[in-house]
Amino acid sequence: MLLFDAIRLAFAQLRVQKLKSFFTALGVMIGVMFLITVVSIVAGMGNYMRDDLLGKLIAINSFELRQRPNINVGGVTDAERRSWRTRPHIYDYDLPAVADALAPGTLWASYSQNGINVESAYGTPRRVTAYGVSDQYFTIKRMGVALGRLPSPQEYALGSPVVVIGKDVQDHFFPNLNPLGRQLRVDGVPYTVIGVAEAQGSAFGMSFDGFLVAPDRAPIRRLLNPHGVVDAVMVQSASAAEIADNEERVREVMRARHHLHPAEPDDFALQTSDSALAFWNKIQHYLVLAGVALPAIGLVVGAIVIMNIMLVAVAERTREIGIRKALGARRTDILRQFLVESTVLAMVGASFGVALGFAFAKIISALSPLPAAVEIWSVVLGVSVGAGVGIVAGVYPASRAALLDPIAALRQE
Repeated sequence: MLLFDAIRLAFAQLRVQKLKSFFTALGVMIGVMFLITVVSIVAGMGNYMRDDLLGKLIAINSFELRQRPNINVGGVTDAERRSWRTRPHIYDYDLPAVADALAPGTLWASYSQNGINVESAYGTPRRVTAYGVSDQYFTIKRMGVALGRLPSPQEYALGSPVVVIGKDVQDHFFPNLNPLGRQLRVDGVPYTVIGVAEAQGSAFGMSFDGFLVAPDRAPIRRLLNPHGVVDAVMVQSASAAEIADNEERVREVMRARHHLHPAEPDDFALQTSDSALAFWNKIQHYLVLAGVALPAIGLVVGAIVIMNIMLVAVAERTREIGIRKALGARRTDILRQFLVESTVLAMVGASFGVALGFAFAKIISALSPLPAAVEIWSVVLGVSVGAGVGIVAGVYPASRAALLDPIAALRQE
């Protein structure tokens, strides 16, 4: 019997016994469905963390020089946290040395941030995340304005009291008003709104639009940090290949300025998106393993069900097997027929499981903050696992069918 004929007969059996075939393949369907759903959600969260969340926090092709890391997803001991608090600050007088060490074509900007109380004549007082930044900040962040303009070089040099605000700040302090030219009072000091930044979106219910940005020499600076201290220096390389070189240049400068011996560890942090993602990548690895391992329980149950149903099919079709052998069918033909039937049954269940897993992932993504991204490898794995389950479950029933004595089989009613 040719393989094509065996597949055609297998689908004919599925059509004849639709309900029975559905319940037989249900275990495989559920197992593959959960596999696709879990892997899709974990992959979607990984893409979201890497492309959206960290993309908002750390600019592309860049790293940050800081006193200590500001993105910690886990794996940090209390002793490490205590040691971070004793590190020297990054000061504005460190900036010229850092800037001089960078490769040509590299951009850099310093910034400080803190939550401060803000008020206006049009809205109730509210605490807002405020930034004091140097002049390349918006360029590195690739942040433009939806309304108005960015601070001019003269305003940066003079420390003019002007601000660019986020969409949430506009909506709260200037409801249904054009905020340009109007004032926000920060610690009693009036700041003129010159621009509204492009919407930055949100992550897991946390908005990125509740901020205001002022030149780092403006009076707001004394509210953000002690005199001369900056929170971070962003360094953006011309390409991804230059990031490591610029990191090493900055490391050498800061170690020299902090008088560190070769055996002493760095007393500052150079943070990239990869370093911030390291712990998440580890968690993601375990989640994917769990997403693959847990559905295996359903697949084992599915395999047992398919094996039992195929044994029943062999018993029900014993006379048919006898007739085939009497007409010249070989043992390999009978073996192939039942093995293909079992495999087709499992693969049909796996295919439905893939479709349902894809649908569930999209539904969860639409109804919750959890993103989803279907991975091609998980689809291939799901269908392959289905085929494997069908083969394993069908070997014993197919062997029993192939070994039946044709004369005894013909006597079977």
